[in-house]
Amino acid sequence: MTVLEVDNIKAGYGDTEILHGVSCRVEEGEIVSIIGPNGAGKSTLMKAILGLLKPSEGRIIFNGRDITGKDPDQIVKEGICYVPQSDNVFPSLTVDENLEMGAFIRKDNYKKRMDEIYQIFPDLKEKRKTKARKLSGGQRQMVAIGRALMLDPKLLLLDEPSAGLAPKLIQMIFDKIIKINQTGISILMVEQNARKALEVSHRGYVLAMGRNRFEDTGEALLNNEEIGKLYLGE
Repeated sequence: MTVLEVDNIKAGYGDTEILHGVSCRVEEGEIVSIIGPNGAGKSTLMKAILGLLKPSEGRIIFNGRDITGKDPDQIVKEGICYVPQSDNVFPSLTVDENLEMGAFIRKDNYKKRMDEIYQIFPDLKEKRKTKARKLSGGQRQMVAIGRALMLDPKLLLLDEPSAGLAPKLIQMIFDKIIKINQTGISILMVEQNARKALEVSHRGYVLAMGRNRFEDTGEALLNNEEIGKLYLGE
């Protein structure tokens, strides 16, 4: 089943068009990565999917429903959650309080879901009463992802989840992404660490200059010589 289908989206900022007809899809249970050089339109695509930018053309279909142009709060209620690259935690709040903020639209008791998130991120359980500003970069990223998971999303959007992290923390974050996916959540990820992203992805897309350049399985993209030279530093 196709969870997300982005069809020929055009979007940008003011009079500047960044995406010139980009398409992608995410199937149920997949991890899909979007890679490409800076300025390719990767984060712009994420913002268009979440409704932070209104596409000028094209359609975005989620779980069979057209969500094109809907406001972000409506899209979140549909079952999509987004973890931005920066400013993604409340630094003055504790880990517990950050997770509680993620449950703001839940009508039921969210404590069970919080316990499940602490099972995914056991390091956070020990820090649950610690303010987020006192956490390491990797721990803050775990809090940001955990907060998004509080709503039991069908699709998780991750924008540069490994940005600014030390190498051992990068591996830890990607291990957690695999674990989250194994719980049944589909994931669409934008990532500058293209090799790591493709290693954990079922499929991937390469964007360049706001257009689709390549699409294939993660393994095939990793083994593509042209992609290796252009985007993987080989």
